[in-house]
Amino acid sequence: MPSDSLSIPVAVAGLGTVSAIHDEPENGGRASAILLAHGAGLGIESPWMARLAQGLVARGFSVLRFNYPYRERALRESAERPPDRVEVLEHAHARALEALRARSPGRRILLAGKSLGGRIATHLAAKDFACAGLVLYGYPLHPKRPHQLRREHFGAIAQPALFLQGTRDDLCDLDLLRESLRSYGGRARLSVIEGADHSFRVPKKIGLTEEQVIEELGERTASWEAEVFPA
Repeated sequence: MPSDSLSIPVAVAGLGTVSAIHDEPENGGRASAILLAHGAGLGIESPWMARLAQGLVARGFSVLRFNYPYRERALRESAERPPDRVEVLEHAHARALEALRARSPGRRILLAGKSLGGRIATHLAAKDFACAGLVLYGYPLHPKRPHQLRREHFGAIAQPALFLQGTRDDLCDLDLLRESLRSYGGRARLSVIEGADHSFRVPKKIGLTEEQVIEELGERTASWEAEVFPA
């Protein structure tokens, strides 16, 4: 599995670049490349992100994961930082999309992300950034108290989407998500992970390890991609 570390230029004062990792499958792989964005408390080298990326690459996807500017600063300064303004997140995400497109000529691009990263991916799709589809791991539909739903842009998204959500996700009431997806502009599928919370942790009684749940996320992603984009 060839892996390449790179720096992506961003127009963010005092920063200049963000780190990224591009993993390629052996022997060519699928016709789809995935831009994988991290969640608010993660980064590209977190075990969760690394395992998911490895699982996707093992299933034939080319995968590029990147740091948002706030996460890049946190690593360089060894101090935690809150997420950037939405405009900054969108800018960095768009630059990463350009980088993946340049490295994946002829491949369709899927925007994927965990929580915050998935939310920003939907923003780009709603603004007509070129991508073929969306894969959202734990979409944060609302804060822990569902008084503000992050769905106002759903109607502007034409691309097909896969929403992978846990039944115990306190940032996404599944009934509210099902209602919200009625306004989604393209084809949207909800795929539920029984017992999983927002981090896709499941109770011991279910009998699955974190690694097995992440493998299941990768398998469901691959199955959906094959169905939506048949060879």
